[in-house]
Amino acid sequence: MFSPSQEEHCAPAKDPVKYGELVVLGYNGSLPNGDRGRRKSRFALYRRTKANGVKPSTVHNLNTPQASKAVNCKGQHSISYTLSRNQTVVVEYCHDKDTDMFQIGRSTESPIDFVVTDTVSGGQEGEDAPITQSTISRFACRVVCQRSPPFTARIYAAGFDSSKNIFLGEKAAKWKNPDGHMDGLTTNGVLVMHPRGGFTEESKPGVWREISVCGDVYTLRETRSAQTRGKLVEHESNVLQDGSLVDLCGATLLWRTADGLFHTPTQKHLEALRQEVNAARPQCPVGLNTLAFPSMQRSRALSSLEDKQPWVYLACGHVHGYHNWGHRSEREPNAQRECPMCRTVGPYVPLWLGCEPAFYVDTGAPTHAFVPCGHVCSEKSVKYWSEIPLPHGTHAFHAACPFCATQLSLSQGCAKLIFQGPID
Repeated sequence: MFSPSQEEHCAPAKDPVKYGELVVLGYNGSLPNGDRGRRKSRFALYRRTKANGVKPSTVHNLNTPQASKAVNCKGQHSISYTLSRNQTVVVEYCHDKDTDMFQIGRSTESPIDFVVTDTVSGGQEGEDAPITQSTISRFACRVVCQRSPPFTARIYAAGFDSSKNIFLGEKAAKWKNPDGHMDGLTTNGVLVMHPRGGFTEESKPGVWREISVCGDVYTLRETRSAQTRGKLVEHESNVLQDGSLVDLCGATLLWRTADGLFHTPTQKHLEALRQEVNAARPQCPVGLNTLAFPSMQRSRALSSLEDKQPWVYLACGHVHGYHNWGHRSEREPNAQRECPMCRTVGPYVPLWLGCEPAFYVDTGAPTHAFVPCGHVCSEKSVKYWSEIPLPHGTHAFHAACPFCATQLSLSQGCAKLIFQGPID
């Protein structure tokens, strides 16, 4: 499931209790420039040696900014709700011996456990991508896990900064609930979708909701940063389920429980499937040369194309080796090609194996490819992701390949691959 280096980096020496993992969509097993420290494509949450969770305690109603500073200087966790220039409500948080807290965000400051940057479609890394300004919050959200069985994990919008404060300014959406406690939303919001039927072959997409700072569930705002909140959804909770998606407006994370990961295909299993496909010696129906999927390491890195690399005509699914004819456009040579087998015209792309096991809903053979990127995985996994509308920008949703975040074609999200066996 993991490389030895990942296991050593993630797992504490003595405490093996694992709550689950957060996996960033758009990366095929690791970041393009490699996983480094707290910045990686997947983050395992283990029970801490000592509990670091917090829970609400004292509430202060303050009339001056100076009073607010005085409260925040105690080195205690707190959430400040600025209602006006002259009124701030500060909710102090005290230690909770029963929970562990993990924080996710763009900041590299020490309170952040998992550093996440904007995902760019096509699998490029955020640093090299043409992003002018990130839409991911520096302290985006926090996951709080119960230290005792069933190890329930809950998600909350916003994370505590280096001064242990969450600050909701005048312009942030905030309100007082009927029971008197304050709550609010972050600028671009934290959206969550729980799949219907868990994360299995039978799963179906759920409904996207927004999670508040205190963990309540709301319908979506009109746009990501609108100041008016959605409606409270009372029968739903902020408990993460196997397969829950968490969107931070710039990156989407998949939550896999420890039990869910136990039933997920391992790297060894995916490697065995790759070798099985290659052992069947698929051939290019035109050049008659044998084709082979490159190793997992090379697929992960999207490295230079190899001679035996399988290519596919996405409109029909016929798999070939690379050849340099059939162009319909000089400007985009591979965008419109005519398949020599069936004369269907469509995109012609190299095939890459999906190497991140957490994205698979079953252990099936790699028979289908996402359109238009050419990432290959099992039929049920391809169909599941093809049906999920992922948030894009401030109000759009579209299905995307989980391995590279490329937006899927509206007319055809996936293609069944047609391999030709050896003639001899």
